Amino acid sequence: MSDVRVYPGRPSGCLTAPPSKSAAHRALICAALARGESEIAPVSDSTDMAATLGVLAAMGQRTERDGKTVRFRGMPWVKQPVVLNCRESGSTLRFLLPVAAALGLSATFLGEGRLPERPIGVLTEQLTRHGISVTGSGMPFSIKGKLTGGVFTLPGDVSSQFISGLLFALPLLMQDSEIRLTTPLESAAYVDMTLSALADAGIRIERTGDGFLIKGGQLYRPGRKTVEGDFSNAAFWLCAGVIGGTIAIDGLQGQSVQGDRAIVKLAQAFGASVSAQNGQITVESAPLRGIRIDAAPIPDLVPILAVTAAFAQGDTEIYNAARLRIKESDRLSAVSGLIRNLGGEAQEFPDRLIIRGSGGLRGGEVDGMNDHRIVMSAAIAALFCHEPVVIRGAQAVRKSYPDFFEDLKRLGGRYDVI
Repeated sequence: MSDVRVYPGRPSGCLTAPPSKSAAHRALICAALARGESEIAPVSDSTDMAATLGVLAAMGQRTERDGKTVRFRGMPWVKQPVVLNCRESGSTLRFLLPVAAALGLSATFLGEGRLPERPIGVLTEQLTRHGISVTGSGMPFSIKGKLTGGVFTLPGDVSSQFISGLLFALPLLMQDSEIRLTTPLESAAYVDMTLSALADAGIRIERTGDGFLIKGGQLYRPGRKTVEGDFSNAAFWLCAGVIGGTIAIDGLQGQSVQGDRAIVKLAQAFGASVSAQNGQITVESAPLRGIRIDAAPIPDLVPILAVTAAFAQGDTEIYNAARLRIKESDRLSAVSGLIRNLGGEAQEFPDRLIIRGSGGLRGGEVDGMNDHRIVMSAAIAALFCHEPVVIRGAQAVRKSYPDFFEDLKRLGGRYDVI
């Protein structure tokens, strides 16, 4: 699949939410760090999951895959220098760089797409202050040495993934450690997901007023882990329900710590009818109104929320969104371009978007920007446009949701590969 043409329609029906990419990354890393056999399921065959599994394999962990189940045996870590290809996965790089340092591995990190452009210096600076030598100012770069404990000082508003990476790594050290945050933590729910995964694996972390205390010498506990449904990717279908259908999604935990569970309240804020019962969330369209959205805790939802706003009446402002410029694409530019290309009106500012909703979009052509969330947002928009939409580079969905277009079909959507 390269380019697709998606036709207007009115999707309806029920899907099971795909497994959470964020939860799966964390569960796989905890299983790899445990001594003994572990089983994680379901794990998608997305390229991000392949990146994490590939890096863990290069580090010495033997896995067996049976469909969507991944089993770990708890193998020794390698002793020779290794090359770790993180592909385009920021989570893989930022989580496993501190882990490799804590294990004392000599490693060279590779990346693809926009990953080499995404900031990592805040994390590597802290590693160099604690026993690690880093060679190279950008990717590829190499590390040597063994991480030592102590105080790690980071801003909380750069990337929660830096903090999560250290939370995985520091329990492995013999010394105690502390993470101190110099600014308030953004995307806090992602750190909560890490803390939950660590607790499931028997790792104890203590919160402080400005960070975390981590005891050294802890052991990860093996076991079986079921990966919960993904609010981030389910949001595309829920927003389809907001715009103009009736969509039900199974497999989403109402008490999940995923930050993107906020999609439920945002759907209601737009004006849609939302109900939840027996583990199923159903969204039904109603007349929609523009709203204000703080992007800081939910950056991954911004593309599909912006598209939804184009079908509302009135202005929607999405603010605190500067970090979206350093994702798989410059998402503020990409999503505003998407809306304008389809006949809508969007204004782009350094850290926010204003979408002037007029109740509909015309159709046209969209560059997917090699960004899975831009492609999926364009496909949802296409279902409600007056004319078909051509999406260039639709294969980008493989990064997180390889079954996306098949699920679109299951809800009655039509598309052609061109």
